[in-house]
Amino acid sequence: MILVMDEPQRVMNRMPVRYREVAVTTVDFPLTEARLRKHFKGREAYRRTGYVVVHLQGSVDVALLQVETASREPLFSPITRVELLAGPDDAAFVHDPQVDLGIPSQLCRAALRDASDTRCVIVHGMYEHVSFIMDAAPITVRLTEVAPPYPPKLLDQARRVLEVAEDLPPIVLEPQIFDLLELSATQPAEQYLLPCRGSGVAPEDSRVYYLDERPPRHDWVLVGCKRSRQIHRHFYGDEPPNVEMCPRDLAEPGQDRILTKCCDIEEGVVQDGPMTVVPWGATLDEVHAGLRQLAAEHERPSG
Repeated sequence: MILVMDEPQRVMNRMPVRYREVAVTTVDFPLTEARLRKHFKGREAYRRTGYVVVHLQGSVDVALLQVETASREPLFSPITRVELLAGPDDAAFVHDPQVDLGIPSQLCRAALRDASDTRCVIVHGMYEHVSFIMDAAPITVRLTEVAPPYPPKLLDQARRVLEVAEDLPPIVLEPQIFDLLELSATQPAEQYLLPCRGSGVAPEDSRVYYLDERPPRHDWVLVGCKRSRQIHRHFYGDEPPNVEMCPRDLAEPGQDRILTKCCDIEEGVVQDGPMTVVPWGATLDEVHAGLRQLAAEHERPSG
C-alpha cells in the first residue's frame, strides 16, 4: 500500500514578528538551496536574526532563508540550520519608502499591489528597513455605513486604524455605503425629518427638519433608526412614516465578516452573529477593538 502524504498546509500572511529579525546580504553565486546552505551553515549570525534576505550580485534575483543558531544568548552564534523559504522563482523584491513594515496591513497591501503573482514579497520600506510577507491573504471585512457626510465616518476611522495597527493581521475593507438621499427617495415626501444636521442631507424640492432641534410637528417622513423613532414618540407621542437608516439593519448578513455601527450601543463592542457592532459615535479604540474581534473570529478554528 502506498501512503500519500498531504502537502503541509501553508501559513498565510507569514511575516516576522519584528523586522529586526531580518538580515540582508549579497552573494556572487546562484541562489540554489544547496549553495545557500553550504555558504551560511556554520557562519556567525546576530542573536536576533531569524531570516536572511539574499541578493545575487548584479541581478534582480533574491531569496529568503530561515536560519537557526546554536544559541540566542551570546551576541553572535554559528548558524546550525538553513531553510530556503523562497528562491528566485517565487520571491520578489519591492522598494517602497512609504510602507511602514511594522504595520501588517501596509506590508500586505504593498505586496499585493506590486507583486501579486509572487508567493514571497520582500519589501524595502520606510526607515530603510527590510521585511517580507509570504502567501499574502488579507482578511476581507465588509464595512457598512451611511453617508453623507463623506468620507463616511466609520470607514475613515477603520482606514486610519489599519494604517497604524501593529497588532492586527492584514485586513482589507470592502465598503458598503448606503446613501441617505437614495434611502429618502424610497419614500418621496414634501417634508423629511432627519436625526440631526450632521448628515448634510437635503432632498431636492423638499423641506428638511432635524429631530435634535425638536421642531413643531409636521407631516413628514422620518429618515432614522429605532432610536430616532423612540425619540419621536417621546417628543410627539406617535411614530410617523419612516425610512430605515441604521447600517446595522441595512446590512444583509452573509458568510463575510461585517463591521458596522448602531446608536443602540452606547459604548464597547458587540458581536451580533456575523456582525461586529460599534457605537454610532465610536472612538478609534472601539473601532480598533471591533477589527481585532473580527480578526479573532477569522482565526478561530471551526467545528
